[in-house]
Amino acid sequence: MTDLTHPDTTTPTAADPRRWWALAVLAASLLVVVMDMTILTVALPEMAAELHLTSVSQLWVVDAYALALAGLLIPVTALGDRWGRKRMLLTGYAAFALGSVAILWADSAAAVIAIRALLGVGGAMVMPSTLSLIRSIFASPRERTLALSIWGATASLGAAVGPVVGGALLERFSWHSAFLVNVPLMVVAIGAALWLLRENRSARPGRIDATAVILSAGGMTAFVYAAKQLGKHGPSLPTLALLVLGVAMLALFVRGALASDRPMLDVRIFAQPVLRAGVVAALASSAAMVSVLFVGSQWLQLVEGWSPLQAGLALLPLAVGAMVASPFAPALAERTSPRLVLSGGLLVLAAGLSLLAVVPATYPWVAVAFAVVGLGMSALGLGSALIMGAATDDQAGSAAAVEEITYELGAVLGITFLGSLVGAVYRAGLPGGVDAAARESVAGAVGGPWFAEAADAFVTAFASVGAVGAVLAALAAYAVWRLVPADLTLDDAHH
Repeated sequence: MTDLTHPDTTTPTAADPRRWWALAVLAASLLVVVMDMTILTVALPEMAAELHLTSVSQLWVVDAYALALAGLLIPVTALGDRWGRKRMLLTGYAAFALGSVAILWADSAAAVIAIRALLGVGGAMVMPSTLSLIRSIFASPRERTLALSIWGATASLGAAVGPVVGGALLERFSWHSAFLVNVPLMVVAIGAALWLLRENRSARPGRIDATAVILSAGGMTAFVYAAKQLGKHGPSLPTLALLVLGVAMLALFVRGALASDRPMLDVRIFAQPVLRAGVVAALASSAAMVSVLFVGSQWLQLVEGWSPLQAGLALLPLAVGAMVASPFAPALAERTSPRLVLSGGLLVLAAGLSLLAVVPATYPWVAVAFAVVGLGMSALGLGSALIMGAATDDQAGSAAAVEEITYELGAVLGITFLGSLVGAVYRAGLPGGVDAAARESVAGAVGGPWFAEAADAFVTAFASVGAVGAVLAALAAYAVWRLVPADLTLDDAHH
């Protein structure tokens, strides 16, 4: 493998005995970052009561993290290519630790929102750096694919484990514990990263200019915020205008990147069909996973009446399925073909989502559907391997940013559009005369006279997410089958 680091640093070879320990550190830190996206859903009610948060403040507490993370992914990754990916990772760990400690002094909505934004900045530093470093640590295509599959499984595990950890902490401690749990984990991560990881940079980092930073950060933030607003409140003129503005800013950013010889994000990598296939797979997997977690959690807590901890544990088959299948995907791809395994994974995902649409709405049945969805999530890791493998050494940062943006957008679009579908089907399934609170959401019907009707309508809405998600996953499988060459091997898929 080409040595792309500066003279004072060396890239570990495949024979480096510490490479799997290094992967353990990178995967564990990713687990914490992804957990932070979902852990707050459990802590929010108690936090809102203590800090007297309005409904608008609560939305900002949840969204500040995702908006900061999405907006900064491109500039921060470009900075890491130039400054050093290990350095960027360590800075992200430190930001996470500082933000998590600062929660002890937070006594207002503004303070909590600022801290969530700081954690989002930390997440933007950590997530692409883990991918770029995995790419440099593992020289063997097969080992690299396995490492990236483990990375993908860890992302699935983090999203599912967040509510479990949050629920367990809240049963014993205050809502502050949902933040403070990060601190010891990050301190250990900093120590382990200093010891195990080598510095790594791009030999030809992209130029970082103010216009590109404003267009990429502003465009991503506007797009993600508008998409979230569409999901929560439906279309309105200001939201649609913001969506158009976000898309326009991103289009200008892409145009500038194509015109530059050293762009901040090398968008030319999209010319490769294999990378586009990886993006489709990661987008479909991420959207399915997050929407199933989101709607499944609501069904378990609001309709079935389970506690946050019980609901979190009930979602674990999804993570277990992903953890079981992901490590086997590379070996299977080597024996058959990446095209077959990636398309097959997405078809398994479609089958799991179909089960949600047809099985009885009782927990043992739904657990089986969750597990099958989890097995299909193995497509996320293999998709990541195709995205990272399609890039040259100099493009590793750009590929990592593309992978992370895909993962983020999949999550946002999954909740926005499938979440909107849930709302629409739920309201359509209610009989006339239902009070406004119950019509607004199933949460408003809990304990009221219309609860039975609302619960039935929500079960129908949950099934509709499975049905529509299954069609989308099957379409993604078809797209991947068309994009990936039949004779592609794992070795071919890596520069």
